[in-house]
Amino acid sequence: MAYDYDLFVIGAGSGGVRAARLAAMSGARVGVAEEYRVGGTCVIRGCVPKKLMVYASGFARDFEIAKGYGWSGCDTPKFDWPTFLTAKDMEISRLSGIYSANLKKAGCDLFEARAEFIDPHTLKLAGLDKTITAERILIATGGRPKVPDDVPGADLSITSEGAFKLEKLPKSILVVGGGYIAIEFACIFHGMGVDVTLAYRGSNLLRGFDDDVRAHVSGELHKRGLKVVLACQHERIEKIDGGFRSHLTDQLTIETEQVMFAVGREPHVKGLGLEAAGVALNDKGAVAVDAFSQTNVPHIFAIGDVTDRVNLTPVAIREAVAFAETVYNDRPTKFDHADIPTAVFSQPPVGVVGMSEAEARHAFRHVDIYRTKFRAMRTAFVGDDEQTLMKLVVDGDTGRVVGCHIVGPDSPEMIQLAAIAVKAGLTKAQWDDTCALHPSAAEELVTLREKYVPSELIAAE
Repeated sequence: MAYDYDLFVIGAGSGGVRAARLAAMSGARVGVAEEYRVGGTCVIRGCVPKKLMVYASGFARDFEIAKGYGWSGCDTPKFDWPTFLTAKDMEISRLSGIYSANLKKAGCDLFEARAEFIDPHTLKLAGLDKTITAERILIATGGRPKVPDDVPGADLSITSEGAFKLEKLPKSILVVGGGYIAIEFACIFHGMGVDVTLAYRGSNLLRGFDDDVRAHVSGELHKRGLKVVLACQHERIEKIDGGFRSHLTDQLTIETEQVMFAVGREPHVKGLGLEAAGVALNDKGAVAVDAFSQTNVPHIFAIGDVTDRVNLTPVAIREAVAFAETVYNDRPTKFDHADIPTAVFSQPPVGVVGMSEAEARHAFRHVDIYRTKFRAMRTAFVGDDEQTLMKLVVDGDTGRVVGCHIVGPDSPEMIQLAAIAVKAGLTKAQWDDTCALHPSAAEELVTLREKYVPSELIAAE
């Protein structure tokens, strides 16, 4: 049977664009459909605009530090949200245009429409009165923020996507959630002068991270004056003059000008017509795939957040590369999802790779911990008490460093390079053989010599 395309990609985010370009450059006829804007979550409503907001929010603290170094004129800085918003939108449009241009340069046909399955090989392009057929189809539609459907009034709130579109900064905001997105936006708004309360149903923030990281982040947020309320859940939200009243468990009420839910994301499968193609979902509602990103329908594949494996932009890109290598270059390739570096762009930021201490103690007979806390030179100079945390988790039998955890300035930059060593399986002795770069915070990673023993274990002995 003759098809309109050799490959049709649903979704033009980072993963979909990379897969489409690589397939096209191998000689395949490729079509791409994007229902919103080319660039996907990362470029349009995620990583890029969020990082720009992180930068913008950090200057308030920089001005304070600058005074301690002798700079004057830092006492009355003023942040103008509309100015930032305009510049941010221009940058996002520029990047989206680059993505579109790269697709076209590779020879892909781009359709600004939602694609829906009619049958396993046929798609309807909604709004264009057009159907196409494809030999293979790749689903790369990403994820969308969750909003709880069991909280009356939750529909009055915004999500992370809405935060990028606010016409004006609220004077106060309640951010709901304890994951990295919630913490990042709480820090962003706090840095911009908004009165922020962060509320989370759990007993501590950043579930799934190393316990020392979680405790350290919580302590540093408290030092900066960010209000955190734990072990509470929303019961309802009501509209009041000037904002909203949130009713939480234990008869707690919080009144703010805005409420933002950041309680996780879910695979974007709604409206794709997957049932018409016979594509199966897993128990989390994500497209079920094997190690080669292949669904239960052999010619249909899926990558990125819609598969709910590791929901990070670089992972989607690497899955896209593996897909193209497997299908169009005849080199079967699986992407290894182990030891992926992760950052939380909070204030202070977090960088981690590999196992937490708890995970390592479940995996190995003997675990050695190397840990330090110190005040960074830049802020210690002005009398600030912010502390950096660094922690190495080591397999005690082989000496291999299986985890690296950093909380403090520049930790995302450091963890990218530390990830090379962890991924390569280097030992603690090899880390120690590396000469330190002085003066730098990163030198602490190669000068940790004494094993860390928690005080409670010392007391037990």
